Amino acid sequence: MSSDLPISPELEEIDGKIQDIFRALQNGFQKLDNIKDSNRQSKQLEELTGKMRECKRLIKEYDQELKNQENQNPPEVNKKLNEKKQTMIKELNSYVALRKTYQSSLGNKRVELFDMGAGTSDPVAEDNIKMASDHGLLLSCEMSNQELIYAGRQQMDETDQAIERSKMVVEQTIEVGTQTAANLKGQTEQMGRIANELDTIQFSIKKASQLVKEIGRQVATDKCIMLFLFLIVCGVIAVIIVKIVRPNNKSIPDIPGLAPPAPTGRKLLSA
Repeated sequence: MSSDLPISPELEEIDGKIQDIFRALQNGFQKLDNIKDSNRQSKQLEELTGKMRECKRLIKEYDQELKNQENQNPPEVNKKLNEKKQTMIKELNSYVALRKTYQSSLGNKRVELFDMGAGTSDPVAEDNIKMASDHGLLLSCEMSNQELIYAGRQQMDETDQAIERSKMVVEQTIEVGTQTAANLKGQTEQMGRIANELDTIQFSIKKASQLVKEIGRQVATDKCIMLFLFLIVCGVIAVIIVKIVRPNNKSIPDIPGLAPPAPTGRKLLSA
């Protein structure tokens, strides 16, 4: 694991165990080349197979721990950790392929060993051959089943992650929809209040128009009355002026309360 990557103690511990197993597998396969006895080779191969199973279990734990800490790490760190996991898987697969090669070679050696002789059929030899073949087939099937189980679990984990992401998207969509509905409700209520205010303003304008009309009618009536009074006053003043200027004019009746003019001095002297 790169020292510049900020990883948790759990991941560092698992990675250390995996690297120890890889070193043990490398040394074990190197020792396997120096072992000539087929029984010892078979035993050594079984031990290596057990280490590979343990390595696969640790890689699974590493992947699970990596998923648990995915939200805590930056994207570039998660990318490097996933690349590291893929590297470990490829390295383990190379040892699995190497085990299959040694298993096939070991099976062929056992067949040659049990076929040596004068051409007689030995029931014990045939049983040993069958046992070796069945044992190799069992190991091969077991490893293949483990690989299938691991792949199936990994696919299920990816499916669970996709479902979780879909749930998050649905929850976010519901939250956005709820917020939008609340905003629309608030805007609808605000538009209702504006409509009520417009109705109130329109009613006030209508009442003001009616009041202005009534005031206009009252002002017009007052003007007519004042004009009529003005004409009456003007007529009275005109009659008074004419009566004073022409007192002998009989066509103009005497105004009540107004005394007739005094006779002139000339008429008194002539009398």
